[in-house]
Amino acid sequence: MSDTQRPELPDHLSIDPRSPHYNAAVFQHDIGIRFNDQERQDVEEYCVSEGWIKVAAGRTLDRKGRPMMIKLKGKVEAFYR
Repeated sequence: MSDTQRPELPDHLSIDPRSPHYNAAVFQHDIGIRFNDQERQDVEEYCVSEGWIKVAAGRTLDRKGRPMMIKLKGKVEAFYR
């Protein structure tokens, strides 16, 4: 661990600032997500206790211009790099 204190990773986290699960303090550090024992770089939101991640569904956009999300279920681990 570095000399600065890292906040504990939450059970549910989103990269969207409009989400109630967004936590700016966590994003000041580099975090990683391991899904089914493979590290993923495209995760938009995750929940460790429920075992799912949300990723963009290709280049498809919703009616508000945001990427369409799909939920993938499996083993989720969040960690600091």
